[in-house]
Amino acid sequence: MAGSTVSRRAFGKFLRELREQAHKSTLAVGLRIEVSRQTIMRLEDGLPTKVTTPQLEALLDFYGAKPKDRAEALELWAQVRQQAKIAKIEGTSKGWWQGFSGQYLSHFGHYLRLEAAANHMTTHQLVLVPGLMQASEYRRWIIRADDPHASVEEVDRALELLAIRRRERLDNTKFQLLALLSEAVLRHQPGPPEVMVNQLQHLVEDSERHNVSLRVIPFSAFGYSGLSVQSFTLMRFPLMSTKLVEPPVVYTEGSEGALYLERADVITRFSEAITNIERVALNEGDTRDLVLKIAKEYAA
Repeated sequence: MAGSTVSRRAFGKFLRELREQAHKSTLAVGLRIEVSRQTIMRLEDGLPTKVTTPQLEALLDFYGAKPKDRAEALELWAQVRQQAKIAKIEGTSKGWWQGFSGQYLSHFGHYLRLEAAANHMTTHQLVLVPGLMQASEYRRWIIRADDPHASVEEVDRALELLAIRRRERLDNTKFQLLALLSEAVLRHQPGPPEVMVNQLQHLVEDSERHNVSLRVIPFSAFGYSGLSVQSFTLMRFPLMSTKLVEPPVVYTEGSEGALYLERADVITRFSEAITNIERVALNEGDTRDLVLKIAKEYAA
């Protein structure tokens, strides 16, 4: 499924570039091949759509695609279809997370697709522990705060989603996670002190994984860009067999939805922010010392 997601995104990005070069709107394109504007948007976003090969060829005709571009688009499309067939045979075509669709907001399904495809993630958080590093009780209190009326079954399903998500990513030796957390993350209390003790010990245990790097930005740090860029996650992806470079994605989330940013200048800005944040963050050893110190304060 990860390979299929990466290929779909590369294919969608290439089609979007062709459409924009042809100065066509998604509405006009949809009308041309008799699908909705939303279908074209999903296709370009790398999401599964019901578009046929003849419809794709009609799109390329509409765009006036050059022979080289047409051949590249059809090659990418063939790869997408082949990987979709393999995923269907292996029973992974829908992604393991889709069985938990009732446990997350609609926009988060796309995030989980990208997370499953990424081989490197850098997350910068100002308020809460990032999802992949949350302990179950910490997560339980966040769920209860967001939805006090959630049933026991709903909460248990959400915690099951968290456990599988952690296993799928953190137990994968090819996946790397860099977590840059404000000291405020360690101080905010979604739950009582004993929950925080457990969560901070959980962070230390995760930081001892060879593929996880945890660094805290202390309150004493100043003159860095982390406060202005707010919380975000930057995902990078492995090279594709087609030799196309899969573009990184910056994910930012708010109470009303999320943004997925791919523009090269935006990626550069966030990459520079990461370098700036790392400059003032504690090293891994000092980070563990601080996390354990605060855990002892909660336990006192």
